[in-house]
Amino acid sequence: MNLADLHNLAQIEAAAKSRLAPSTLSYYDGGANDELTVAANRASYAKLSLLPRVMVDISEIDLTTSVLGTPLKLPIGIAPSALHGLAHPDAECATARAAASMGSLMALSTLSNSTIEEVGEAAPGKWWFQLYLYRDREVSRALVQRAEAAGAGALVLTVDAAYLGRRERLLRLPMVVPEQLALPNIGAQHPQPLQYFVSLLDTSLNWKDLAWLRGLTDLPIVLKGILTPQDADLAAEHGCHVWVSNHGGRQLDTAVTALEMLPEISAALAGRCELYLDGGITRGTDVLKALALGANAVFLGRAALWGLAVAGEIGVVHTLKLLEDELRLAMALCGKTSLAQLGPELVRAGG
Repeated sequence: MNLADLHNLAQIEAAAKSRLAPSTLSYYDGGANDELTVAANRASYAKLSLLPRVMVDISEIDLTTSVLGTPLKLPIGIAPSALHGLAHPDAECATARAAASMGSLMALSTLSNSTIEEVGEAAPGKWWFQLYLYRDREVSRALVQRAEAAGAGALVLTVDAAYLGRRERLLRLPMVVPEQLALPNIGAQHPQPLQYFVSLLDTSLNWKDLAWLRGLTDLPIVLKGILTPQDADLAAEHGCHVWVSNHGGRQLDTAVTALEMLPEISAALAGRCELYLDGGITRGTDVLKALALGANAVFLGRAALWGLAVAGEIGVVHTLKLLEDELRLAMALCGKTSLAQLGPELVRAGG
């Protein structure tokens, strides 16, 4: 397949779905219950319109930014998602290399097929580690120590998945993980990895546990799965950064979308910490709207997996490049030449 013939993320998604195993699609593409929130994530961007300014010198457009002190060439990263090895043999190493080559970064999932150390070598200085807290805190401690030793730039603690949502596609067509596909961060190979993983999770996770985690590391801590201003405020009070996310619609169906809550959360934080978002991004204009409403950067989940499935590392690069080009053009057409110029006055509800 010629990547040059894939002109947008929808085409990449269709190409990926044509080649992935049905059981893999059941896992990658599925959401909770009726998948209303999956659909709402995408639809939320179409509900907002852009207000372009004209007669501005747009000969140079600057997409550079930084997250947690790490300079980036574009404000689009890769969100933690599990089992990249189902999409391509190079797994998370390919995704991490792609993000780093584009001047961005990847957050590595606990449920990865590549090891922490392999990803650290593949993308030095350009990756974070996503963490769940296990009932056995010593297992979590060991993962944090490995991530820090391998050069992770931050810890991303997922806070919305003490229980996994009811994913009915997986009930109808269970995911199949080949025996040769290792899951090095959950401590054992298991024929039903999701069920085994759920048994490890600490359902008593609460705000007090952040003190324990902070006692392990000096790395910045990002809380992923925040959807309310109240929880965002608590995150900032506890010295954490905020990642607005509904887990790709895979946890609580009919939950609010990240984009619709972003303005309220941004206002509640008032710049006290950095703010990120994932969910439903398929166009550069989507990225622009999220940045204008307060996000420091956005992250791709499924979209990166589709690129990986189509062409490995270069497929992920192509995905990011399309969004980069679309974002640059959208900024130019809106009369904005740098990310610092983006603000809520650029966006109007009722698209």
